[in-house]
Amino acid sequence: MLNKKVYDLLISQINAEIYSAYLYYEFANIFHEKGLIGFAHYYEVQAKEEFEHAQKIRNYVIENNMSVRMEEIKKPDVKSEESLEIIKQALAHEVYVTSLINKIYEAALEVKEYKTVEFLSWFVKEQVEEEANATALLGEFEALGKTNEGLYLLNKQLSKRED
Repeated sequence: MLNKKVYDLLISQINAEIYSAYLYYEFANIFHEKGLIGFAHYYEVQAKEEFEHAQKIRNYVIENNMSVRMEEIKKPDVKSEESLEIIKQALAHEVYVTSLINKIYEAALEVKEYKTVEFLSWFVKEQVEEEANATALLGEFEALGKTNEGLYLLNKQLSKRED
């Protein structure tokens, strides 16, 4: 059994991961409409990863003999359809998700639920990678995306991201 507070936070995190996938699919949709298929592919892969994160947490809850009830997923909040702003929003979103993971981690530590702390260690490391990737993309876009040639090269590079 999981501590009630930790359990509630894990259930909310499943929702947050699915919302993240929706958000990234929305970003992919916008880039697809712009004809930036590489950028669209990048965010489609990102969306798939977020669904996998949700599944990983769901499985953990089930393995601990707890029930999972899905919550409502709100519509993605895209603040701007400008490419640079989407990339900045993705980075800000990853920083937010990191704060959510940290909150669960802190709650698990507080109640000495070490099995959940251990489980969450993977997510802590994953968020370091997620933020680094989002930061790198922002830097690359700021360096290359200002010219048509640079945007073309970056778009081509992003189309090669593996699932």
